[in-house]
Amino acid sequence: MWLKPEEVLLKNALKLWVQERSNQYFVLQRRRGYGEEGGGGLAGLLVGTLDAVLDSTSKVAPFRILHQTPDSQVYWSIACGSSREEINEHWDWLEQNVMKTLSVFDSNEDITSFVQGKIRGLIAEEGKGSFVKEEDPEKFREGLMKFERCFGLPEQEKLVTYYSCSYWKGRVPCQGWLYLSTNFLSFYSFLLGAEVKLIISWDEISKLEKTSNVILTESIHVCSRGEDHYFSMFLHISETFLLMEQLANYAVRRLFDKETFENDLVLRDPLQITKRGLESRAHSEQFSAFFRLPKEETLKEVHECFLWVPFSHYSTHGKMCISENYICFASQDGSLCSVIIPLREVTGVDKADAANRGVSISTKGKTAFRFTEVRDFEQLVGRLRMKCSATSSPQHVVNTEVAASSASESPKDFDVGPSKMGQKDNSKTVGTEALMTVYHPQDAENLNSKMLKEKMKEQSWNILFVERGHGVSMFRTKKARDLVVRGIPEALRGELWLLFSGAVNDMASNPGYYTELVEKSLGTCTLATDEIERDLRRSLPEHPAFQSDTGISALRRVLTAYAYRNPQIGYCQAMNILTSVLLLYAKEEEAFWLLVAVCERMLPDYFNRRIIGALVDQAVFEELIRVHLPQLTDHMMDMTFFSSVSLSWFLTLFISVLPIESAVNVVDCFFYDGIKAILQLGLAVLEYNMEKLLMCKDDAEAVTVLNRFFDSVTNKDSPLPPAVQQGSNLSDTKSDHPKVDITDLIRESNERYGDIRYEDVESLRCRNRLYVIQALEATTKKNVLRVVSQDVKFSPSDLEELYELFKREHFLSCYWNVNSPVLQHHDASLPYLEQYRIDCQQFRVLCHLLSPWSQCANRDSLALWTFRLMDESSDGLINFKQFACILDIMYNGSFTDKLKLLFKLHIPPAFTEVESLSPSKGGDLSKEELIHFSQLSVSSIEDTLESDSLKSSPEKGKGKVDIQAYLKQWQDELLKKEENIKDLPRMNQSQFIQFSKTLYNLFHGDPEEELLYRAIAVVTSLLLKMEEAVRRLQSPTSPVKCPVAIMEVPAEIPREGQDEGSSGQTEGSRAQSLRGNHEWSFAFEQILASLLNEPAFLRFFEKPHDIKAKIESAKNLQLKARTRM
Repeated sequence: MWLKPEEVLLKNALKLWVQERSNQYFVLQRRRGYGEEGGGGLAGLLVGTLDAVLDSTSKVAPFRILHQTPDSQVYWSIACGSSREEINEHWDWLEQNVMKTLSVFDSNEDITSFVQGKIRGLIAEEGKGSFVKEEDPEKFREGLMKFERCFGLPEQEKLVTYYSCSYWKGRVPCQGWLYLSTNFLSFYSFLLGAEVKLIISWDEISKLEKTSNVILTESIHVCSRGEDHYFSMFLHISETFLLMEQLANYAVRRLFDKETFENDLVLRDPLQITKRGLESRAHSEQFSAFFRLPKEETLKEVHECFLWVPFSHYSTHGKMCISENYICFASQDGSLCSVIIPLREVTGVDKADAANRGVSISTKGKTAFRFTEVRDFEQLVGRLRMKCSATSSPQHVVNTEVAASSASESPKDFDVGPSKMGQKDNSKTVGTEALMTVYHPQDAENLNSKMLKEKMKEQSWNILFVERGHGVSMFRTKKARDLVVRGIPEALRGELWLLFSGAVNDMASNPGYYTELVEKSLGTCTLATDEIERDLRRSLPEHPAFQSDTGISALRRVLTAYAYRNPQIGYCQAMNILTSVLLLYAKEEEAFWLLVAVCERMLPDYFNRRIIGALVDQAVFEELIRVHLPQLTDHMMDMTFFSSVSLSWFLTLFISVLPIESAVNVVDCFFYDGIKAILQLGLAVLEYNMEKLLMCKDDAEAVTVLNRFFDSVTNKDSPLPPAVQQGSNLSDTKSDHPKVDITDLIRESNERYGDIRYEDVESLRCRNRLYVIQALEATTKKNVLRVVSQDVKFSPSDLEELYELFKREHFLSCYWNVNSPVLQHHDASLPYLEQYRIDCQQFRVLCHLLSPWSQCANRDSLALWTFRLMDESSDGLINFKQFACILDIMYNGSFTDKLKLLFKLHIPPAFTEVESLSPSKGGDLSKEELIHFSQLSVSSIEDTLESDSLKSSPEKGKGKVDIQAYLKQWQDELLKKEENIKDLPRMNQSQFIQFSKTLYNLFHGDPEEELLYRAIAVVTSLLLKMEEAVRRLQSPTSPVKCPVAIMEVPAEIPREGQDEGSSGQTEGSRAQSLRGNHEWSFAFEQILASLLNEPAFLRFFEKPHDIKAKIESAKNLQLKARTRM
């Protein structure tokens, strides 16, 4: 690698370097101790230790080239190399391209200047296509070179950054370097001859956290495959941990959670990931989540400043955050003041006060926001004006001020008569009113005490709107939170849900989108629409709005439109319950955008097939219980109880367990505070029932206690009529539990647990996501091993190791290939066995590492035929069961089983003629050739029968899944009889020749090789004699050539020392001579009977093989095998 020229003091360097080559202008040196027997003694060990601890060009590489000029004591380092070949290549280039030119210069200064310019030019040329985009490219190139030299990973593996740190092996710290790349966490240390090398793939990490104890003040704890690793003594541990967390979550999402990852275009190409990019992304995600903005928003600028708060008459200190379409502010002085200003609402940006560096922003709502003490405020004003002019194009002008639904509006768009499910027109009509205003209009003349309280709540909000603004740009302060805790008035609920959730921004940016989506999705028939139809009548069935076609049709349109918009999620149970409540208080289009906000931003990954998001939040909930309610944790033997009982709390925001009139108050808090509100309420519920829970003897008792508590929760201020209120319908005998008002419960949860910060929740989410996904993977492994263990003879531990190797090979193909077909086919919703599958190329790698026949000369062809035999569905992929069963035959099968396998490999559909396009490679096949031959279709006698069964087999992951077909297929597999050897087709002439070749190759290198070769010749001669005898009996009048010549050809045995080429020619000539005769074929019984007479064959195939040794070797070589390929 060429280096930016730097001065070197050769006098001191001579102690560490050994000169190997030199000329008038250049010197090639080798690092002392490198390449010497015994490591170069004590000096070599000391130098190696320095190389590991320090980090500079001269100390990283074992070879370097220096530039020198005659009569000068100054040397310049210009190149370094990790191998002798690399440095010699640089040396040769200098001699051929530079040496002759230097003789024309008159002065040493000109020579040095020319060499430096030439080297810088080479570096610049190399950097044009480089993906290294870091703050210090030179230093990063040095680290990259050391990373590649130490770990030998494929060149596609992208190094993101590296840090100096200590790795603790027991109680001893090893000082070295931690390398963070797209797929691996790697550590390297070399201290006084002791080398420590650690490579952990991100997808194996189950725990990643910052810890501290007596010995380690602050360290990073990594748990992988049950092993704990600790790294400490970082210069910036928070920065390092954040980056590690991001890389681990990126890998987890890419490999395990494809549903959400496919929508993430930013991270789909691993080569585009940089440290700066990850940091910027983390800030943008935190920004958009905090202010509830669309996920596409990217944080562009952050300015510390003061915002004038007119109703409090003071300036609050905080940060102004600017993205493409929004200006946001959040206070940092404890006043809980925040503001969101969409650029589409901005009418003017001006300099307010030059002395105070002020910026004034005016909006359509006639509100002016004044920011002061803004650094570079003049340039900021110019940039904001440009942004506003770009945003104010006609398509962006949309009024986002949401008016409250008036109770006096006529519900003329709704038909509350008899059900008209069959009428297409009714299903097309998009509702323009909230269902609550249609079915429970407020009577302004007859006000009871509850209605008076409701009006007082409305008045409080109206006063807040006057003081702090109305609409998306209102000041959000502690007073707003207090009003939300008391419960939002019925008339304002839909408007404020839309505002606090950020759905108002989505709706304003996409006018007409929902109506268009309804038209497109109408009439579609998918698995999601079937599930939606099944659950429609189960959604708040006690409410009048969902006892008629009006509410049912609206619910159908919203759910179907969302399933059409987001097929990765489609429809998940609990979405119907949530959407029903949204439709009660919001217009139909507003309910749709609220659902989008909940599913895609506020509760990420909740509503996918594995409900990962809900499981993550349950794990967060368990951690908070341990911290805040330790006595409950001590009493409960198993913490999974909390997960099982609280799943519905998170999925339905307590709607499924609380009466509807109380549940809506919880939804109020959720839209204002996010998941934090649900966690706080969950803790308050457990604390309220603490004494009773501590007295419970089992989980069933605890569930009963909680259910009775939820039944007793009421909302004494709810203006809903008694017919609708679920809490008021409870009989007196059932409600022996004292009544609990939902407002008091929510207020108490805020007072006791309000100190739980949003940032802490997000950090806990990141940490527990790794644990949850690894737990799901452990469940998958457990189920796969349980199924496969019934069909193989491997021990449980060996089978588990094989599964890990199989799964790792699946992932290795995904690490460096963005469009990996294996990654595209991976789907966590499939049955356990089908979740991880490998293609022919991956199978070849595993076959070479694990097969007892891997020393065979035509091992690539053998692997190809084996794969074709297993690939019954012809989709180019096999699962672990198929893989394990084939290996089981090779290791644990009887002589007959192994011979039958070899026989089947040489007949269709497994067998196909294989010829490498590169004869120099011998029997080796390139990846392209392997894939090509694996996809060739070879007709066989059974093809017609098999094609019919394949057509009837259920397609996995494509559209609608036929459950009945799955059950039939499963039943057929259970009833499948053991294969009869008489059912096997006969082997023809060319296939038998290849079969004989394979046997020759298998026996090569065996102690009884000569004896086995002679046995093959004897068996072949015997089989030919039998075939000729049969032919004579069948047609005695037909002329038959003398069989002697035919029989003696196979008897030719390759002698010791005969090369592979001559052996191939012998086989080829043998094939030609045989083809000249009449076609002949053999049945499996004939071959089996003939081989049973040869003891050498029996000894070879019944010889035991150590699978454990192969597995250990494969674990060490798997990554290297992938690197070579």
